Amino acid sequence: MFGFRKKRSGRILKGNGDSKVRDEDSSRGQVFSSQLKENLALLAARFQGAQDFTIREFDCFGKFPACVLYLSSLVDKEMIASHVVKPLMYAPNHMPMQQDSFQQAKPLIRQVLFDADGKAENQVSIALDLLLRGSAVILLDGMTEAIIVNVQKVEKRGIEQPKSEQVIRGPRDGFIEHLQTNLALLRVRIPSVDLKIKVMQIGTITKSQVAIVYMDGITEPTLIQDIEERLNAIQIDRILDAGYIEQFIQDNPWSPFPQIRSTERPDVAVGNLLEGRVALLVDGSPYALICPTTFAMFYQTAEDYTERTLIMSLTRMVRVIALLFSLITPSLYIAVLSFHPELIPTKFAIAVASGRAGVPFPTFLEVFMMEAAVEILREATVRMPQQIGGALSIVGVLVIGQAAVMAGFVSPITVVVIALTTISSFATPAYNAAMAFRMLRFPIMLATGAFGFFGLIGALFLVNNHIISLKSFGVPFFTPFSPMNFGELKDTIIRAPLRHLLDRPEELHPLNQRRLKSYGKDLPNNPLDPPMKAGERP
Repeated sequence: MFGFRKKRSGRILKGNGDSKVRDEDSSRGQVFSSQLKENLALLAARFQGAQDFTIREFDCFGKFPACVLYLSSLVDKEMIASHVVKPLMYAPNHMPMQQDSFQQAKPLIRQVLFDADGKAENQVSIALDLLLRGSAVILLDGMTEAIIVNVQKVEKRGIEQPKSEQVIRGPRDGFIEHLQTNLALLRVRIPSVDLKIKVMQIGTITKSQVAIVYMDGITEPTLIQDIEERLNAIQIDRILDAGYIEQFIQDNPWSPFPQIRSTERPDVAVGNLLEGRVALLVDGSPYALICPTTFAMFYQTAEDYTERTLIMSLTRMVRVIALLFSLITPSLYIAVLSFHPELIPTKFAIAVASGRAGVPFPTFLEVFMMEAAVEILREATVRMPQQIGGALSIVGVLVIGQAAVMAGFVSPITVVVIALTTISSFATPAYNAAMAFRMLRFPIMLATGAFGFFGLIGALFLVNNHIISLKSFGVPFFTPFSPMNFGELKDTIIRAPLRHLLDRPEELHPLNQRRLKSYGKDLPNNPLDPPMKAGERP
């Protein structure tokens, strides 16, 4: 994938992602020596020019030369002073040293660093990697191992409700950019030893940490193995967000539809983990990737399972209808007015004709220009500052729509159709799925403008065939509709009562199929019901 070659300054450089920084290659497999000056010079040379690289020299227990190295931009300086340097400068009173022997002082080092997460390491490359992640490296003269102490302090934002997945009834916390905090949000919801976490590094320069989270005893092992193989195959210099991982491991990169769901909500991630799916979290990204994914997951929300069955089933139907409206309403309008006006009732046809009087453009061009203007306005609103974007979204639509109608460029019915289409697109909970349908409107309109209803039906047929052909880690993307599985339909467009959702999804092949033990059908009568008197009928 990255096997291209680039010629630069008379040299041919391989761009396959395996070419790392030369300093890191030279330190691979190198170990520390017993000379403090050599070790100090070795590490100082790697950070030449780094203004935040700090060397603090001191005498361990007042007798042995030592130094602590750290990056001031990543560590807690107060913790280094009080929990690392100060304990090492003075020998403990309860264990006085009788001789000036370093072998006698060596075991004391582990005892005085009582309030720090530390370990000994003799590999230079590992010490460099931990140093770059916020640890402090302690070097002592005569010791062939460096003591690594975790003193990381990185500023991070607080946990708050995700703005892209807000609910009326449900938890208010969301993922942030700190990986350990995100893993803690999952741990606190699943206090089980079966919750497994595997962390790996991807990116030859960024070395981003990617966590694979799954439930042991539920998730199919071959799925975990497949995900690990796809992650190991990624050879790139940077991973800056979970979106990088998503694009590399998805089955069809040319499809407009996302084959992996991303979420900022821990409760959504936990719900999918307990169904047998795998969650991927990337350090520096507030999104968790859910694998595998089906089409039905993109119009479902966490709130669907916290409210009553009937209400949430109707709400899901509204979302599906809105999704269809956002996809075909402009094309249907073009087909009826341009090719099949006989389908319009007479009174409505008169109203449409009077509204289009004086409009110089054909229906297709009129709708296409308005759709393009709305998309440009929506993109501008997203990219502008929040204080300005809110006013632009409201004023811009009103001003442009009213001005276009008064100028005679578009008819009032066209503005109504475009408004209905735009509002319907916001009803889809998943932004990336809604964006795919928004972009598909334009080719469908082109086909409809050329061939009428035949073009509309043909375009929808192609879109449907494409969705059916997609797979997500071997799971058919349009399941349980294709292939049809009647048993799984009770949690798709409608949502059956929770007491009837006994099994986990069959397409995931979970090791533990049962999710809910059989719920008692013959429940006891309400104890507050008044007892019947003798001779009364129930």
